[in-house]
Amino acid sequence: MRAKTQARLVVYGLLLALAFWSIAIEPGWVQQRDLTLAADMPERALTIAVASDLHVGAPHVGREALRRLVDRVNAAQPDLILLPGDFIIRGVIGGETVLPEAIAADLATLRAPLGVYATLGNHDWGFDGPRVRSALESAGIRVLENEAVALSGTALWLVGIGDDMTDHAQVQTAFAGVPAGTKTIAMLHDPANAPELPPSALVAFAGHTHGGQVRLPFIGALIVPGRAPRAHAYGWIPDVPVPTWVSSGIGTSILPIRSNCPPEFVVLRLGGKEIS
Repeated sequence: MRAKTQARLVVYGLLLALAFWSIAIEPGWVQQRDLTLAADMPERALTIAVASDLHVGAPHVGREALRRLVDRVNAAQPDLILLPGDFIIRGVIGGETVLPEAIAADLATLRAPLGVYATLGNHDWGFDGPRVRSALESAGIRVLENEAVALSGTALWLVGIGDDMTDHAQVQTAFAGVPAGTKTIAMLHDPANAPELPPSALVAFAGHTHGGQVRLPFIGALIVPGRAPRAHAYGWIPDVPVPTWVSSGIGTSILPIRSNCPPEFVVLRLGGKEIS
């Protein structure tokens, strides 16, 4: 009987430790995810930094944390910075709304020779999409909603695709203005649109899923919002025409919990020798 009691205490202790880690530690433990992707580049290799799903105002993602993130992204010295949506947080336990103008003011110090670009996410549209866009663009961040732009000084174009969950995604429209035969980089909020990307794109980046926030052994993401399958919740995803990295993002939504799925920003070297 005593052995059973001790075993229960050990189990309860482990559960309490896991809960503490998942609520108090891991959601604020932002990782720099360094990746390399081989690509037939028209010129030199590029370094691309990606920070998705900031959800500023969520627990662990106050404005001071955002400024630290900006400093870390700048320290990576990327050629290009991509922000694939969900700057705003709505409905997370323990969080508070931070207005888009304040978020944009902190993001305004991001620096990259080829520019800083964003798309909008479902939380941004749920708050006020045009206001979020205006705030970002006033801070020098170009928002691409089903649009494409030539990256100055390169032979590449960048394509931004709108949010799928709020019916703003128009993949064909986004690529319509790209000259034939041109190589592109794609940024989309939701990986649900990854199967629609044309194979001419070199790489794509998405967020939205937060990696599931909780990832279970042998199962993966506990919850995947939207239309994307569980296998597309995090990392290099299978069965799509373009190498697509789905990031776990920075913030949290609904529950401020992460387990086996720490927040991250990505630094990818495009044009390296292998995928990693």
